[in-house]
Amino acid sequence: MLSTISAAAGRLLISEPFMMDPNFKRSVILLTEYSEFGAMGFVLNHQSEYMIGDLLPDISYSELPVYVGGPVANNTLHFIHRCPDKITGGTEIWDGIYWSGDFEQVKELINTYQLKDDEIKFFAGYSGWTAGQLDVELAEDTWIVANKFNSDIVFTHDEQNLWKEVVIGLGQRYAHIANFRRTRH
Repeated sequence: MLSTISAAAGRLLISEPFMMDPNFKRSVILLTEYSEFGAMGFVLNHQSEYMIGDLLPDISYSELPVYVGGPVANNTLHFIHRCPDKITGGTEIWDGIYWSGDFEQVKELINTYQLKDDEIKFFAGYSGWTAGQLDVELAEDTWIVANKFNSDIVFTHDEQNLWKEVVIGLGQRYAHIANFRRTRH
């Protein structure tokens, strides 16, 4: 078993290096929920072609990117942030990282240029697992779970290197897989 850490809200899921599913290839997912009923999270390193202003006409500032949170309900918009002093009503899912909050406040903060791109991240859709499904995938070594990471990594916009950086950050036991490449047969 690759992962020795159990899944929980606020932990990262790192896809195994040879995952073929295009929704999760070389992905890093922040889990926002994990219970006996299932799990939910957002892919942190799959940026879409859209900016938030492209999706919401009442937002004038469009330089904040929207990420593909996963293949479920991709017509929904979600966000995580690290500024509870500016956005009320969010749920803290990990040390200083909040999920959701007052969206009217978010729109006002964007329109008045009071949110920086390293404070908030938007997602179209999410990644979801039914009861027990993620546990099966973990047992099959589809994912590695990380519970120690710098919160800056969640808000980075270096999508190309995020997977590799997170894998290396897991320590020597995993660092060698950061350079695995899929070969064609």
